[in-house]
Amino acid sequence: MTVPGWVWLVTVVVILGLLAFDYFFHIRKAHVPTLPEAAKWSAIYVGFAIVFGILVWVFGGAQMGGEYFAGYITEKALSVDNLFVFLVIMASFRVPREDQQKVLLFGIVFALIARTAFILLGAALINSFSWIFYLFGIILLLTAGNLLRPEGEGDEDEANNFIVRMARKFLPTTDHYDGDKLSTMVDGKRVLTPMLLVMVAIGGTDILFALDSIPAIYGLTQNVFIVFTATAFSLMGLRQLYFLLDGLLDRLIYLSYGLAAILGFIGVKLFLHALHENTLPFINGGEHVNVIEITTGLSLTVIIGVLVITIVASLVSKAGKAQNAINNARRHAESYLDLTYTSDAGERERIYQLLVEEEQNILTMEKKYREKAKDVDKIREKVAAAHLAHQSYLSQ
Repeated sequence: MTVPGWVWLVTVVVILGLLAFDYFFHIRKAHVPTLPEAAKWSAIYVGFAIVFGILVWVFGGAQMGGEYFAGYITEKALSVDNLFVFLVIMASFRVPREDQQKVLLFGIVFALIARTAFILLGAALINSFSWIFYLFGIILLLTAGNLLRPEGEGDEDEANNFIVRMARKFLPTTDHYDGDKLSTMVDGKRVLTPMLLVMVAIGGTDILFALDSIPAIYGLTQNVFIVFTATAFSLMGLRQLYFLLDGLLDRLIYLSYGLAAILGFIGVKLFLHALHENTLPFINGGEHVNVIEITTGLSLTVIIGVLVITIVASLVSKAGKAQNAINNARRHAESYLDLTYTSDAGERERIYQLLVEEEQNILTMEKKYREKAKDVDKIREKVAAAHLAHQSYLSQ
């Protein structure tokens, strides 16, 4: 179905309007969103996406509606997985929590621009070369395999990517923030702040994310309007979702397995579609191969089913509960160790008691689950440092 130009125009204006609203009414004044605020606006943006999908279903038909929802759910799940990397980058650069919203909005805008470019490139390749589906399928299968890689294998400092290293090497930079400014004056010279570098780091990772997400959604639909809108609406509200899920993301210990299953499934779907549209001379003599094609309805069912199973399994697992408790202990320890946190004795004691209570909670859990938690040794060091800091404070 061909989408009229005026529909494209209205859709783009609405998306740009939502981004402008986000900036002027939520981000312009630096603050840390409360949990109710993050939950409310996350629900609102998901509501926008659902209403848009219903409109697509009503005016475009069940096929387009199903493709939109399948694409939106897949891209949203991949976006949630991307938040893990954003957390690492934020922590690596020690971004002040009140300024993290602005960094995230930049990441969303850059991701939208990068993915739009990849969407247009993908559409051009598909129209010119039907064999591109083979390449997309390979990319997704490799990505799925990478998600199944054991924790820690080949991990790198996400903040120390190539672009950031080049910026630090050839441009004057400082390790100190000046509010949310991108540059500041040091000894009479204009230098870049870590705020600009963290935006560069997130922008660089956004490009890598696009290499996975765009082939994934093209495996569900080749309608460029659906690909663009499902991708755009999946990014809307990601900033609020970051603060809503912060602290809970590590609890979803099986999310990578679920995403691997979804990407693997879509990769197989792309291969089947590529065989059906085959023009490569060394496959079946360049003729189409008569294979079964996976329907949009089946794709949507598989995607939702895998995500539900993955999330439920993560939430009820003892390993997930142990990971959540250990991460809570880490957050309490970091809050206490923050030298700029507070000098109020009552507040210090409150945070310290939260740490002690979480430690007691951890000790009630089975040792095998505690020992398998991610970064458990580093977290133990932080907790021990918090105890020493508390003893030092009491002895003053």
